[in-house]
Amino acid sequence: MAEASDRPLVHLDRISKHFGEGEARVDALRDVSIDVHPGQVVALLGPSGSGKTTLLNVIGCILDPSSGSMELDGERVLEDGLWLRPNLRQLRLDKIGFIFQFHNLIPFLDATDNVALVLQLAGANAVTAHTRAVELLDYLEVGHRRNAMPAKLSGGEAQRVAIARALANKPRIILADEPTAALDSKRAGIVMDLLRKVAVEQNAAIIAVTHDEKIFDRFDRIFSLRDGRLDAGGPVTG
Repeated sequence: MAEASDRPLVHLDRISKHFGEGEARVDALRDVSIDVHPGQVVALLGPSGSGKTTLLNVIGCILDPSSGSMELDGERVLEDGLWLRPNLRQLRLDKIGFIFQFHNLIPFLDATDNVALVLQLAGANAVTAHTRAVELLDYLEVGHRRNAMPAKLSGGEAQRVAIARALANKPRIILADEPTAALDSKRAGIVMDLLRKVAVEQNAAIIAVTHDEKIFDRFDRIFSLRDGRLDAGGPVTG
């Protein structure tokens, strides 16, 4: 398992999120504090409605928290529930990669163009984007399928292309929402081994929401959420 460096890539300090007011108020997150370090692969576990996806969306700068502070890759991005950057889209492009349960590849683009598109949206020219996309697909051992359309990829291949897309802009923080739920045990293990390779070789932090018991042994730490709070035991060594 990975050894943590001293400075976390993700630092959450008393993050809370509620929806509604008065009797209709729902507290989705309650004073959640977590540190995730470079090279670590960690899991967020908990029953449905426990706050896992809400927390992932806060870390991903998609959802506004009600209170709390956050640092990403050494930058203070949230203070007392207020974003310190006006352009959250650029913040996501700069620091975060996203992987989902279903690969969500664009069906009319081949594997290379699915990855290259992200780079072009970030301002890279077509040649640079294509070169980087091919390098990533080779790195994730799916380069032989670079010209394949999504419909022709296996589930494991498509998820590798999705991981390549998440790595396109060299983010050091990767957020994964049920990344292996649609895969069998063998392919799930391969995907998790690839994510560990990314964490170690790219000095990245990976946070995955999962219910997939067959991959629990692939995590460095497991954080359990219940009713928006970390369980009394807090983080558990995986």
